[in-house]
Amino acid sequence: HWPTQVAGRAMDSYHRWMQVSALATLGGCPVVNVPAGFDGRGRPMGMQLIGRPRGDMAVLRAAAAYETTLPWPAGA
Repeated sequence: HWPTQVAGRAMDSYHRWMQVSALATLGGCPVVNVPAGFDGRGRPMGMQLIGRPRGDMAVLRAAAAYETTLPWPAGA
């Protein structure tokens, strides 16, 4: 199952709602999204870290290390 609607936009397939990471993951590359701050209107923004095929652990370690540098507490 996948979200059928995101921010009022219909999602016609599983891959549509996650299309920002689908190309990398379909290519066999691990992808993780991390918070990157907020825009001028206060909306959250994110950044993707994409690794080499089978490099899942390296990507997760990089994301965890990056998140320790953030100025806000985890889960905020």
